[in-house]
Amino acid sequence: MNTTDEAALLAAQLLAKRWLPRQHPGIKRALIDADLWLALEQRLAGVGLRLVDNIHADHVSVALVRSAESAVFGETGLSSHNNFDLPRDGVSLLVVLWALIVLPKRERQAARDSEAANNEQNEMFAADRPMPKAANVSPVISYKSLLADFGAQLGKKTRLDTNLKRLENHGFIVRRGDDIAEGPLLDLLLDYDVMAPRILEGTLGDVLHRAKAAELEAAHETPTEEHGDAQAKVQDKVQEDVNDAQADNASPQPTTGEEG
Repeated sequence: MNTTDEAALLAAQLLAKRWLPRQHPGIKRALIDADLWLALEQRLAGVGLRLVDNIHADHVSVALVRSAESAVFGETGLSSHNNFDLPRDGVSLLVVLWALIVLPKRERQAARDSEAANNEQNEMFAADRPMPKAANVSPVISYKSLLADFGAQLGKKTRLDTNLKRLENHGFIVRRGDDIAEGPLLDLLLDYDVMAPRILEGTLGDVLHRAKAAELEAAHETPTEEHGDAQAKVQDKVQEDVNDAQADNASPQPTTGEEG
């Protein structure tokens, strides 16, 4: 099969399946074969699409090129806070899950990559150490914990279950019994460079600072039953502030046609 035919096949698979794992034989070859990658990009560009790739994610996907957005979504669609028809509490849930899963995952990947780089300096023959796979470092969220921490702010159990199903159908998350894990699109269609500063440096920065201060204060006090109740109240207040800040300051626009 020549490069052009293989690019056409990969493009067809991406359109049919919406995403492909980086370990897919065709994608693995495209990642190291510049000609195949270019041919794939050209095939997708012919229908107004572009590749969405991220070394921190385990999958690749497609999105609309900027010039095609207006024609596809229209002014109404572009003015919407998202292009998946997610309700406001669904978008808030998506932001919460992104913050709970992607932020810690990126931090772990960066830490392991830095550790590997330091080890290489001490080795006579350094070995190639790729970025740790998302599946190996991505945290898993407990449904019960999510419901307890954010259920009241996100519509309680019925609305939470409905929106989790929506996010799962769209490929943002994967459900494994009581566990909620990163889906193929969670770290692809939400732009980390845009989202992370809004969460870490925006209003949430003050909330997280207060949470850390409360933890430090609690660590220096003698644990008592009364203190445990007080700390629980502090944590509840922080969680409420976190949700409010995320709803007010993070406005993701996930879309099959846009990366973030």
